[in-house]
Amino acid sequence: MFANSIIAHLDMDAFFAAVEERNNPRFAGKPIAVGADPESGRGVLSTANYAARKYGLHSAMPVRKAWQLSEAARHRGEEPVIFLRGSWRTYSRISQKIMNHIQAHSPTIQQRGVDEAYFDLSHTSSIMEAIHVATELKNAIKRSEDLTASIGIGPNKLIAKIASDHDKPDGLTVVPADAVQSFLDPLPVRTIPGIGPKAGEKLRRLNIHSIYDLRACTLPELHYHFGKWGEQMYERAHGRGSTSLVSDRVRKSVGRDRTFGEDTLDVNYVTQKCMALCEQAVEDLHQEELHSWRTVTLRVRFADFVTRSRAHTAPQACVTAAQLKLAVLHLLLPFFDHRENAEQKQIRLVGVRLSKLR
Repeated sequence: MFANSIIAHLDMDAFFAAVEERNNPRFAGKPIAVGADPESGRGVLSTANYAARKYGLHSAMPVRKAWQLSEAARHRGEEPVIFLRGSWRTYSRISQKIMNHIQAHSPTIQQRGVDEAYFDLSHTSSIMEAIHVATELKNAIKRSEDLTASIGIGPNKLIAKIASDHDKPDGLTVVPADAVQSFLDPLPVRTIPGIGPKAGEKLRRLNIHSIYDLRACTLPELHYHFGKWGEQMYERAHGRGSTSLVSDRVRKSVGRDRTFGEDTLDVNYVTQKCMALCEQAVEDLHQEELHSWRTVTLRVRFADFVTRSRAHTAPQACVTAAQLKLAVLHLLLPFFDHRENAEQKQIRLVGVRLSKLR
């Protein structure tokens, strides 16, 4: 089980190259590298797609080296790499949409770059619910942007980040707190963020190859060889990391979910829980020093884990819990008859979220 925090890290898969491949069907399946122009012989790659990575290309590689690897592939009779300068404006616009998707699924996010972000899933009621939220997020990005993302879930930011890179592309890796060490130990020591080529080579000379090997070192030993950085290595090898997320994004929604102890189709019970969520959502709104909303979204998950959302946008700002309850009631009732639930499936979860806030 997770201790207290459930932190997720989303990393888009070969983001720049994936956008170029999506926007240009003639590039489909071909090796692509985005960044510097190989004719100049200067600069480094921003990213390479997975077809190009098979040739050894990777982000931050000097373009001259990337060109040599591409030429070697061409001489072997394989597809040469397509080198593109890319469009930062395009990537930034798509990034904004992706971050909006994350914010719709989590109350707190910390963007770490144009293609990655941490987000808090501690508000979910269980590890299974966190997995479902992450899956919904991946599906939403795929539907709207036709791009894939990999997500890692763990008890802190360190584990979440390592997990997001564990099963790329299009992966979802979950590491509960009691499985952190068994997850980390077999991994190469350079899996730990911050251990670069120089530190990696020094660790190799010390016969330290895996995180298990690193964990076997004492703190004084690592401090002797690496100074202050050795102390951080020690902490990271033991899976210790921060759970604090620093967000500079404006809050665009507030809301609450409720997973029932047992699946049910009792209209009175579900309605009562929804009304309580409305009260809590309005309290959350006021705690954010906001006063009104225009859009309310009701989320319903059935016993078979199929999830549906329905929304209503009022013509004018709404401010009271009574207004919210009335809107939610209109959205909820069709889930008890043929309009939204023809098979009469039992309900597992309900959620209420407010947006267009002021």
